[in-house]
Amino acid sequence: MIEQLHYRSMDAIMCIVMNYVQWRLRHQATHRDLLEPYLEASSKIDRQQFFEVGPMEEFSSSEDSISWKSPSSSYAEEQGRAYALFFPSSKKDDHSKTMIILHALMSSKDQGYRNIAARLNAQGWNVLFPHLPFHYSRTPEGYLSGALAVTADLIRNGETMRLAVQEVRQLVQWRRAQGDDKIALLGTSYGGWLSSLLLSVEPVEGAILLQPIVDLRHATFRSPIAMVIAKLLQRRGITESALDRHAHLTSPMHGESLCHPQQIAIIGGSYDSVSPPRYLKELSQKWSGSSYYEVPQGHFGFLAMKQALALIDTWE
Repeated sequence: MIEQLHYRSMDAIMCIVMNYVQWRLRHQATHRDLLEPYLEASSKIDRQQFFEVGPMEEFSSSEDSISWKSPSSSYAEEQGRAYALFFPSSKKDDHSKTMIILHALMSSKDQGYRNIAARLNAQGWNVLFPHLPFHYSRTPEGYLSGALAVTADLIRNGETMRLAVQEVRQLVQWRRAQGDDKIALLGTSYGGWLSSLLLSVEPVEGAILLQPIVDLRHATFRSPIAMVIAKLLQRRGITESALDRHAHLTSPMHGESLCHPQQIAIIGGSYDSVSPPRYLKELSQKWSGSSYYEVPQGHFGFLAMKQALALIDTWE
């Protein structure tokens, strides 16, 4: 009981902070007259077309990072160059393998991820840590890291998500060209959602999804983390049904994984109200053969990552 209260309190505090951020961005909410043509155009393309991407252009590298021209997008002017930290393993092996870590929404400190990268390096993994659009080095002046990635501007949300998946696809394809035999994804929350979408358009050899966003209706209109977003949209006459019209592109439940389900693990938190376990179990059942694990935490906590790292330790 005390444990549950602790994690629910932690989630509540984080939800208050994130709702406050959204309230400050309330003037950016989508209007129906702009959303309608976007949804209509989206209805005419499939997921492969939506996430279609070419090879990297204007590639550059330094000792610990890579950068390249971001794929074409409505917001490419703001997010013109993609960026990723690169931690190559010094451990030589007959087979090269890379883990791509996709961070959570509004992540702003990477020391924990750097520690994870060091642990994976010791196991022979190269590690890529992309700065997702509007996060870290790609944060526009005057905003918090990630504040613009998910707001009441549903069009920007969709295009930002699209851009992120395209960039990670390019990272996968780049590592294939470098001769990698194994590429895997480790995604948390927002990063878990992006990972689940990438699984339906780009083959990889493994994925661990930590509390991914699975049900978009819940995430946008019912989740305690999006109360402000829901109210702003409802005031403009935008309902949950609008999300259904874009679900064939953006919902994990509407895509089939190109990764063998036995190589996919989904981790939920028992007290998570942002991405409740029932939705994660539903996704696991859809991807028959995938594994579902549950740890006693809310949406925010460290037990899910401990479970993920323990699973990676068992991979051959």
